Amino acid sequence: MNEFIFGSLATLEKRVVHLQEERTGLRFRRLNPPTPQAGEPPLLTVTVGLPQSVTAVRCHILLPEPQTIDLELAEVRWDMLNWRYYQLWQARLPAHPAGTLVRGQIEALPTDGREPIPADDACCFSYMVGAAGPPAWAAEAIIYQVFPDRFYPGNGRDWLPAPTLSHIHGGTLQGVIDKLDYIADLGFNCLWLNPFFPDNTHHGYHATDYFQVNPRLGDLETVRRLTAEAHKRGIRLLLDFVANHWGSGHATFADAKNNPDSPYRSWYNWIDYPDVYESFFGVQDLPQVNTNDPNARAHLLEAVRYWLTEFDFDGFRLDYALGPSMDFWTEFGSEVKRAKPDAWIFGEAVDSPHKQLSYQGRLDGCLDFLLLQMLRDTFAFGNVPISQFDAFLKCHNAYFPADFSRPSFLDNHDMNRFLWLVKGNTRRLKLAALCQFTLAGPPIVYYGTEVGLSQERDIAWPDGRHIMEESRLPMIWDKAQQDGDLRSYYRWLIHFRREHPALVHGRRHTLHIDDEAQTYAYARQTDEETILVAFNLSGEQREFTAGGRKLTLDGWSGEAVVL
Repeated sequence: MNEFIFGSLATLEKRVVHLQEERTGLRFRRLNPPTPQAGEPPLLTVTVGLPQSVTAVRCHILLPEPQTIDLELAEVRWDMLNWRYYQLWQARLPAHPAGTLVRGQIEALPTDGREPIPADDACCFSYMVGAAGPPAWAAEAIIYQVFPDRFYPGNGRDWLPAPTLSHIHGGTLQGVIDKLDYIADLGFNCLWLNPFFPDNTHHGYHATDYFQVNPRLGDLETVRRLTAEAHKRGIRLLLDFVANHWGSGHATFADAKNNPDSPYRSWYNWIDYPDVYESFFGVQDLPQVNTNDPNARAHLLEAVRYWLTEFDFDGFRLDYALGPSMDFWTEFGSEVKRAKPDAWIFGEAVDSPHKQLSYQGRLDGCLDFLLLQMLRDTFAFGNVPISQFDAFLKCHNAYFPADFSRPSFLDNHDMNRFLWLVKGNTRRLKLAALCQFTLAGPPIVYYGTEVGLSQERDIAWPDGRHIMEESRLPMIWDKAQQDGDLRSYYRWLIHFRREHPALVHGRRHTLHIDDEAQTYAYARQTDEETILVAFNLSGEQREFTAGGRKLTLDGWSGEAVVL
């Protein structure tokens, strides 16, 4: 990867540390199957990488009824990074009826007779028997991401004068309503809204109240109109929700910090009360919520039910899903599906495929950051040969089950826009979008990409800072300034995907690869139809044959046709 992507594994050094930590301590490793069905006894695996010897590992089942199960030593492995052995212990857990929440705690008994050692993953592990997968509509979703402050002021108003990109520009929720016809005409059937909760930033991630709307963006009635008007147009609504942290201006945090006897003190993880506490990547204005505290958890789940049932949202994009415990996400997923069975929930987890897949049975899936990186490396930077990209796709699709949602994207509000990376070359953007829209994952388009919106500076500043605001310029609404050809291309691409189920549900198989000529083709196929997708990633015209069809493609161009 040639660039900074925000996350806990953004550098090689961080990945090495992550691997070392994975093999140390006492950890819940996996459940097989990850989502047990009714009457199915899953296999629990625990890793032991402790400095001392242990004689036993036990699982204390807390729910649905108390029970202690002894694990057996199954395997000893060598850990190259930590240069020592670690062990795998296993046990078969009892089967339960569908809808049962199973929760347990793991501990190891040291050989020297000292106190039992609790697992260090979190307070406990849990799973829901017969957990539902993503709703049927999710596979066919085509998502438009809207950053409320930068989308449209609404009611004919102009943008506010903003001296910097960190200032308020004046977009509103009414502005989103005013542009729903534009979104629907392009063909989008799902809208992801970045947060609109009260806070003092332009982006909404420092929220102080999860039950209200920032007054500069609108009010609760505006939200109600937005969901109703979107649904009239066949557009579903996803709300960006942050369970891991919120702004220091949240009333519960202020009370907890200033009152040692506050009932909210346990809602936060204090390192040295009251001034040192766990926060999001060390940002003191973003205290981390203790999602394992029953009352803090209940507050978050109440907010989730509120937006689903009172305002008819269709699901959530979950910011920094890596933060809260897996036990929290188990209960979260269960509550969401109970409140709205066809809701769609997917997480932002910039991590390994193994880690992303661990959310199966809790969330419906995760944003596809691995595909993002390969798309940018292949189509923007050009440092990945086509054969390597194709090999990645084959492994990537084989690794994840079909019922695990992997929404795809080329850029978002936390990274450089794709068009900036390719120095405004819309042909390269079109080619990357063609690939994105002809793969299985539900595609996401970041507002403005479809009309050529880019940025003025790289998010990586010369002084070492990463200024995400660079990729959050106001939307271009003047048609004279929009790239009309690009907008038409995106409209065609969206409608083409909606008209051909093979692009959503079909099998993918490679038809042609030529690294030297930089030409590539694959097919998406069902029993009813076959779609040929071809690419020329070189700057020169190429001729080649794929799927029995002779193709002539100009430099940096592609084609999708029905065979």
